[in-house]
Amino acid sequence: MIETWLPVAILMTSLGVAPVILMIPDGARTLRTTVNLAAASVKVCLVGWLAWQVARGTDFEARLPVAPGLDLVLQADALSVLFLALSAVLWFLTTIYAVGYLEGGTDRSRFFGFFSLCVAATVGIAMSGNLFTFLIFFEVLTLATWPLVVHRGSAEAHRAGRIYLAYTLGGGLALTLGTIWLYALAGDVTFTPQGTLGNLPAEHPVTLRIIFLLLIAGVGVKAALVPLHGWLPISMVAPAPVSALLHAVAVVKAGAFGIMRIVYDVFGVETTQALGLAMPLAAAAAVTIIWGSLRALTQDDLKKRLAYSTVSQVSYITLGVALISPVAAIGGLAHLIHQGIMKITLFLAAGNFAEGQGVKKVSQMDGMGRLMPGATLAFTVGALGMIGVPPLAGFVSKWYLAAGGLDAQAPLVIALLAGSSLMNAAYFLPILHRAWFRPPPETPAPRLRRIGWMLAVPPAITAGLILAAGLLANAPFSPLGWTRFIVSLEYI
Repeated sequence: MIETWLPVAILMTSLGVAPVILMIPDGARTLRTTVNLAAASVKVCLVGWLAWQVARGTDFEARLPVAPGLDLVLQADALSVLFLALSAVLWFLTTIYAVGYLEGGTDRSRFFGFFSLCVAATVGIAMSGNLFTFLIFFEVLTLATWPLVVHRGSAEAHRAGRIYLAYTLGGGLALTLGTIWLYALAGDVTFTPQGTLGNLPAEHPVTLRIIFLLLIAGVGVKAALVPLHGWLPISMVAPAPVSALLHAVAVVKAGAFGIMRIVYDVFGVETTQALGLAMPLAAAAAVTIIWGSLRALTQDDLKKRLAYSTVSQVSYITLGVALISPVAAIGGLAHLIHQGIMKITLFLAAGNFAEGQGVKKVSQMDGMGRLMPGATLAFTVGALGMIGVPPLAGFVSKWYLAAGGLDAQAPLVIALLAGSSLMNAAYFLPILHRAWFRPPPETPAPRLRRIGWMLAVPPAITAGLILAAGLLANAPFSPLGWTRFIVSLEYI
């Protein structure tokens, strides 16, 4: 029996709530906060129940016919649950943080309304059952995120918004062209483990290579593959909760998730390799990993350093997919979760530095460990995880990626990961040295605002998750345990 109600209910906890929040008067803080947190809490509970049922083998699908041969399909499989869990948990924590962060600000109902719509689009992407549904929610995500990028209303914010739209709408056009072309060849392109193209690769090899390039370029903009990454550092003008959402939950993760769907569930790993597409994708990931790290080394602005770190780190996911190795795939999929919890920790802590002490640059971090020990400790855990220090989450991902490189007979992957980790250390350790081992300025700036529990607790929780994901990596419902389940389906 196929269950239909649960995917729709999960989507509606954010899609149905968005217009309600938009209509709440800006001054009704308690009502808006109650609606936000209630919806986020319900989503976490529903996704937890969904994960349990999927693990037991229950099928979930909701289908809405749009035109002959064209349906909107929501489904829940092991891969969608992985992304759903990340979105649900981090949306809940980011909502708590955003309520505290925007206290006293303006246009809060508009912010939280589009915030919910953004999460709804992300959930729709996660549960898309075919390429058409994925395309619809992918484009909704672009439009829902733009008001968050320009929320501050400054000239700089509007410039960042224009650049963001130029990149993401261009990527959306490439994705649309590839989708239409593939539908013309194959009909309804459903997401099926090991691919859905049948005999088409033998009949249309050149055409399918072009379509693959269009699809990867389309999702690669949001995944920040070089040279499609230029929008990401510029969008750091957005408030800290938006930066956290862009990097850890929504936009870049949607792009990385799209690459997984295209390789695993549209083309299939065997067809991707047979068409000679895996090696170019791995090369693009390798270039992005190195380029993002090199650019991060030169940034004094803290959020831009973190942004270029994201450019590099998200491509670990693409690399794990492109190596066409079950072991590497485990590392890449686990990094979808691990990078998300590490990066959100870093951005939330950076937001606290800016809000509490006005510190926005690496060169201003002297003595932050004494001035704001809680935020600095959370930042430290996130940074060490990114470097790959055991037993933190980042170490687990990199270990499996390295082992996957050997499994795929690509030993250069070891050198790539080692070089990337050294550069991670080179741009994170100076921050930690300044924060913990240098004294504060003799005349520190007056504290700008008190960091209440809504700002302090979320990064503390995510820092704990970084440690737990490493220490409990072998638990069945850990990110690593779940990715092993996914890979067992894709590589049968």
